[in-house]
Amino acid sequence: MRIGLQVPSFTFPGGPEQIGPAFARVAREADQGGLHSLWVMDHFFQIGMVGPPQDPMLEGYSALAYAAALTERITLGTMVTGVTYRHPGVLVKTVTTLDVLSGGRAWLGIGAAWNDEESRGLGVPFPPTAERFERLEETLRIAHRMWEGDETPFEGDHYTLERPLNSPPALRRPHPPILVGGGGEKKTLRFVAKYADACNLFDGDELPRKLEVLKEHCEREGRDYAEIEKTSLTFFTGTPSVGAAVDTVGRLAERGIDQVIFSQGTGQDLAGLLTEAQAQTEKIVPAGR
Repeated sequence: MRIGLQVPSFTFPGGPEQIGPAFARVAREADQGGLHSLWVMDHFFQIGMVGPPQDPMLEGYSALAYAAALTERITLGTMVTGVTYRHPGVLVKTVTTLDVLSGGRAWLGIGAAWNDEESRGLGVPFPPTAERFERLEETLRIAHRMWEGDETPFEGDHYTLERPLNSPPALRRPHPPILVGGGGEKKTLRFVAKYADACNLFDGDELPRKLEVLKEHCEREGRDYAEIEKTSLTFFTGTPSVGAAVDTVGRLAERGIDQVIFSQGTGQDLAGLLTEAQAQTEKIVPAGR
């Protein structure tokens, strides 16, 4: 079982001048403690479930590049990039750059986007739901082609790339792992089965059903369900403990999850706690879960 850490809030004590040092400390502790992954949200405004829009929010890939320079082993990704935020060719170049500079530690986390408030606020186009999913599928197709080294023109309904050149190539082979976030049963989980290396689902009562739906999509796509890494994002309420983290990991492992990603709440300090939980988990959860 793998354990990851998501940092969704940059409201650290001391104001903006302390964001860099505080985030650096979290990244180093997570890396040195042996956690598998470090994630930030790809948002420009803070989201309502975490805090008000005006709370500090860093641009995701700049934050990950900063973390890459401070760490050695931990993998790095957004949970998850909204497909409307960046042109697909630019996004693949961005993730490839992160992969090259980090020594092959980048993820492409991606989804159909949902926060229209920040899109309206910054003037980012936010098409209707159906079109966002069309753009998501085209982006996934483009990512595969660019990471395969296919420079032939791409003609889609929404994107046209005359020469999708990607040099230097990503270090990770065959490509940085692609994680599609979300639990939509008709499209999102089908895209996981068809294009992705991992899914991300919320920890909740619907989790077993979502995994079963994913398995059905894999059967229809001729995909080995076991090839897909199942990750789950979970939250602590109140003051966390190592025991609570270990119990959460064990419960999600029993449900079929391969990696548990803990979201760090405002005022929480999870890196050290999760390091200890990881050590205990390795004793009770079989390797490879």
